[in-house]
Amino acid sequence: MTGQSLIIAVTVGVVLGVAGRLLAGRRRSLPLWLPPAAGVAAALLATVLTRMAATDPPTPATPEIILQVLFAAAGVTIVALTADRPSADRETR
Repeated sequence: MTGQSLIIAVTVGVVLGVAGRLLAGRRRSLPLWLPPAAGVAAALLATVLTRMAATDPPTPATPEIILQVLFAAAGVTIVALTADRPSADRETR
């Protein structure tokens, strides 16, 4: 994995994680760090899988970036839908 691939994966993960956190809004009680962390982890997984399948090109290829976006979006979506921590209002009911 090149440094450029790593930077792109982290950037894609953070951007999609923040966007997912904003879209989840107040409906979900998520920690601020969780969606970006899931996005970065999923984008890095996509980079590793792409690099394992391909012949390690010197620069990130278009399929690698597309897979990073798709994996990060899927990771953030899964986290936003499943990781809902109970709030204080819910515990008192």
